Amino acid sequence: MDKFLHDKPSHPRSKDEKQAVINRLKRIEGQVRGIQKMVEEDRYCVDILVQISAIQAALKNVGFTVTERHMNHCVTHAIEQGEGKDMITELMNVLKQFSK
Repeated sequence: MDKFLHDKPSHPRSKDEKQAVINRLKRIEGQVRGIQKMVEEDRYCVDILVQISAIQAALKNVGFTVTERHMNHCVTHAIEQGEGKDMITELMNVLKQFSK
């Protein structure tokens, strides 16, 4: 994986922002446990696939939320500091991985 430009965000997340993302991830974690149980119970494959699709969509939504925040804070800050090109390159590399 490419070296990231920053170890910490230029604008730390607020307590509410952190909690919202953590809550979403905990729901996803619960969904994954639910799929594990479905497999253990030998549930119908299509039902399992539907749940996997729901988890993938939920993870993408978390990713979009984090991306939006990154663009509004970190990328904007980098542009203001004259470091926008590197930050945009970094973001584009990550988005290429995200879209696979």
